[in-house]
Amino acid sequence: MGDKVREHPGAAGRATAADHPASVRNVVLVGHCGSGKTTLVEALALTAGAVNRAGRVEDGGTVSDYDDIEHRQQRSVQLSLVPVEWNGIKINILDTPGYADFVGELRAGLRAADAALFVVSASDGVDGSTRMVWEECAAVGMPRAIVVTHLEAARADFEEMTRVCAEAFGADDPDAVLPLYLPLHGAQGPDGHAPVTGLVGLLTQKLFDYSSGERRESEPGPDQLPDIDEARNRLIEGIISESEDETLMDRYLGGERIDLKTLIEDLERAVARGAFFPVLAAAPATDGARQGLGTVELLELITGGFPTPFEHPTPGVTTIGGEPREIKPCDTGGPLVAEVVKTASDPYVGRVSLVRVFSGTLRPDETVHVSGHGLADRGHEDHDVDEKIGALSTPFGKQQRPVTHVIAGDLACVAKLGRAETGDTLSGKDDPLLMEPWEMPDPLLPLAIQAHSKADEDKLSQGLARLVAEDPTMRLEQNPDTHQVVLWCLGEAHADVALERLRSRYGVQVDVVPHKVSLRETFAGRSAGRGRHVKQSGGHGQFAICEIEVEPLPGGSGIEFVDKVVGGAVPRQFIPSVEKGIRAQATKGVAAGYQLVDVRVTLLDGKAHSVDSSDAAFQTAGALALREAAADARIHLLEPVAEVSVLVGDDYVGAVMSDLSGRRGRVLGTEQTNGGRTLIKAEVPEFEIGRYAVDLRSLSHGTARFSRAYARHEPMPPQIAEKIREQVGEAS
Repeated sequence: MGDKVREHPGAAGRATAADHPASVRNVVLVGHCGSGKTTLVEALALTAGAVNRAGRVEDGGTVSDYDDIEHRQQRSVQLSLVPVEWNGIKINILDTPGYADFVGELRAGLRAADAALFVVSASDGVDGSTRMVWEECAAVGMPRAIVVTHLEAARADFEEMTRVCAEAFGADDPDAVLPLYLPLHGAQGPDGHAPVTGLVGLLTQKLFDYSSGERRESEPGPDQLPDIDEARNRLIEGIISESEDETLMDRYLGGERIDLKTLIEDLERAVARGAFFPVLAAAPATDGARQGLGTVELLELITGGFPTPFEHPTPGVTTIGGEPREIKPCDTGGPLVAEVVKTASDPYVGRVSLVRVFSGTLRPDETVHVSGHGLADRGHEDHDVDEKIGALSTPFGKQQRPVTHVIAGDLACVAKLGRAETGDTLSGKDDPLLMEPWEMPDPLLPLAIQAHSKADEDKLSQGLARLVAEDPTMRLEQNPDTHQVVLWCLGEAHADVALERLRSRYGVQVDVVPHKVSLRETFAGRSAGRGRHVKQSGGHGQFAICEIEVEPLPGGSGIEFVDKVVGGAVPRQFIPSVEKGIRAQATKGVAAGYQLVDVRVTLLDGKAHSVDSSDAAFQTAGALALREAAADARIHLLEPVAEVSVLVGDDYVGAVMSDLSGRRGRVLGTEQTNGGRTLIKAEVPEFEIGRYAVDLRSLSHGTARFSRAYARHEPMPPQIAEKIREQVGEAS
């Protein structure tokens, strides 16, 4: 790790295709928006020699946040891969957005990585969403480390942030979250702030000075050693407590001096097992500097302490038919199993798929099987097709650097897979397989759109299909009741990016319209109606009369038609015509234009003419009879009610329950869960939760999650129903 480096190795070239999984490290950067992830990626790339100055590649672009949308929004909105090389190890750095709306990109990064680097700002601390991601990583045993950034802030305190991290991330064992280095401060400025100019390694007791713009090692002075002894002893005890050698602690407590090499090896094993979580500090390089503070130490931690792809268990694999298939982890000669973790559209290349290979070796021009299953509810049809692999490349900013092959454990981009979508599995065409999908957050914010012009209407369908192919956290709905096209998103920022991509990438201009809720109508009590359709204007006439009775039924019953005609008052051949006319009118509604449901319509009597009666005449008479019955009855407007489950920290339970009550919600109960959280279950009208995804995030400071499921339709309060009727009347 950083302590082992005596000099800057100078070996830092451009990443190429890896030849062995042991020489690959896949690490994902996690942290809240503004914590400094992208800046850290650029600092690591500079130290590794992959860029010519901070964040710049040969063409002058940046290695991360290179998308035009990211430039305009001044934040990361998508997963970016930045490969660098350090000491002969290829490091695939996956930079993820920190904003909650783009958690789908974060989940993709977690799927592709073997370890996680949590980036925490010294000026902002640890937010609730970062804690939740930490818990997700802990649940699957993913190795993690912590990097403290923004040490230049006026009130930045590395020691205090280490304590905060231990409290936030080390609930089970605070001694498993400890610093490997302590910051060295320069001269105090006029504002009283002493900048961090270097680090001191707690294990080696070496000083690493970055004040010259490049890391220089020296010995500490006698006056500096006492200041680090306490932290060093605690670190050694923390490492030893996680050691696989159970005798090591007894030897240490007995006064034996543990060899430095043994400590470092135990530290690396504990980090790789996900049992110890070191805390480091990092800062970007200053103008003209070759290295940012702490970047060498961080690269050494990644290459020495983070696991190789061999140590990453392969996600569940089945045949297309669903039979389990055992796949040896990271076998370069095994059957091909790869996963599309991100899909993007390039204006020159077309569709580009970022792929993580879990088994086998991917080569250009070979034919593979592309399988996508399990996302039909989000507008992704199940598909199984054979496609030819196009060019393979390694991304670096806007550049694509060609590679000859991609082995198990590595990541690369595949061009021109026309049917591949995010989450799809690539496998051998003669041995098609399917990987278990990763967990996707459910999009719960509706965005109703319509084409801006006829020209946009022609392109809208294709643009939306490409949009949801790239982003499985987005759901496309063609609502049959409201006849709206609805994009379900994770939040407002997610929706903004979707609209901008439609416009800038696919040339489709759309208008956002108010989202409509699928209302229903029903009869509040019994009513009768007479439909008379009699016309004679020369030639063949029209004659049909029918009398009906309507009564309400329990919710979910639909429309029930009963024939009680006696004596042939309505000829048998026209009774289905009456029913057809009634059902057609029920679909159009009888009061406010919403579908009529949950009634029994009984045909009691009628009249026919031997010449002028017809199927069309009795359909019209049936519809007229239903409308007349509705005119003399009280009609309920039914609104959909959702079952809502909210998982929220105990500190916000009261506020959330009060908010649900204000939304006409009925709280059904609460349940205590792990981690100081409460699960609240309630029933809430869908009218009241259109923007709940946004409002709940604000209410809980981003720490709550919720799910919703349709429960039933039930009568709307009269005062609200009257407003709806008035709006319908004004619109018509």
